[in-house]
Amino acid sequence: MSVYKESGKCKYLVAMGCLVKRYKEELEKSMPEVDLWISLDEYDNFWIKIEQMLKISSPKNDLLDYEKRVITTGDTTAYLKIAEGCSNYCTYCAIPQIRGKFVSRPMEDILKEANKLADKGIKEIIVIAQDTTKYGTDLYDKNGKLPELLSKLEKIEKIKWIRFLYAYPESITDELIELVKNSNKICHYFDIPIQHRSDQILKRMNRKTTGEDIENLIKKIRKEIPDAIIRTSLIVGFPGETEEDFEELYSFVEKTGFDKLGVFAYSIEEGTPAAKMDGQIHFNTKKARRNKIMSLQQKISNINLKSKIGNTYEVLIENITADGKYYMARSYMDVPEMDGVCWIKNSKSLKIGQFAKCKIVDVLEYDLIGELI
Repeated sequence: MSVYKESGKCKYLVAMGCLVKRYKEELEKSMPEVDLWISLDEYDNFWIKIEQMLKISSPKNDLLDYEKRVITTGDTTAYLKIAEGCSNYCTYCAIPQIRGKFVSRPMEDILKEANKLADKGIKEIIVIAQDTTKYGTDLYDKNGKLPELLSKLEKIEKIKWIRFLYAYPESITDELIELVKNSNKICHYFDIPIQHRSDQILKRMNRKTTGEDIENLIKKIRKEIPDAIIRTSLIVGFPGETEEDFEELYSFVEKTGFDKLGVFAYSIEEGTPAAKMDGQIHFNTKKARRNKIMSLQQKISNINLKSKIGNTYEVLIENITADGKYYMARSYMDVPEMDGVCWIKNSKSLKIGQFAKCKIVDVLEYDLIGELI
């Protein structure tokens, strides 16, 4: 970056986020060209710090708030953060050390922001937190308030789709499943990070559930909502993971047939309990286990996608190819930048941000191919 500053292409360099919070002193020594460091707990004073750096002042101290946010996810979709931090204390994760304990935003503030996003033309709201299902347990009720929040978001007329991500399995209630089942706005999409199937590994991870509980939850969701898309994330090679533990996980993935699945090879996170555990797994073993499950999931994904051929879905038009031949769209089954897309031949004049109906006629490795109806 120093080259860009010297050339005049970059006048000021500001670094902010988790790394600044955790490694500011080390970063300052290694990156002297940075003009301003902003830690996570300094976000509320963002503009004040910028003004101090620029040696200017405004008529009033404009704090960084959610009303003034810049939407970087296009004109139709926006993420809506409902909480900061995490209090789950999984042994492999440093988020509680970096971001602090789980703190919910007041519901009225969230709804105010959502209404403003709707007024700007946003059609899809994606509700996020480190654990969305814990929303409100610190402010309102130990059982959480995610269903109530989602119900109120549903009432915002201009919003067409609502999603919630990172729903921990032990906190997905019958009330939440029933709400999704009966909603015409909340997408039938469950993002459930389970991490493993082996009870021994789940316990070492300090997860609050068992393999049997996870299986029963997935069965319940699929029984109540047959068209539900279930996405999960897994960690292989966690300290102490035996070959038997891995084979249990592999068989579970094979039997369950997740619609979407991501696998991470465990990596040591400084300062976490797992970093000090015995039974650390060799890198090559972790990599091989990850590749084995991903290879399996590729086959499962292809089978799942082919089952959609002939079905009709409502899709959100998000882009068009440079040659103008195909629209890029998403159905309720796909989260932007995380999942696949639907490629649709340009046979009608459509606008970006418009919803349309399409019939699935073919599939690619992870994407769908559709025709406009």
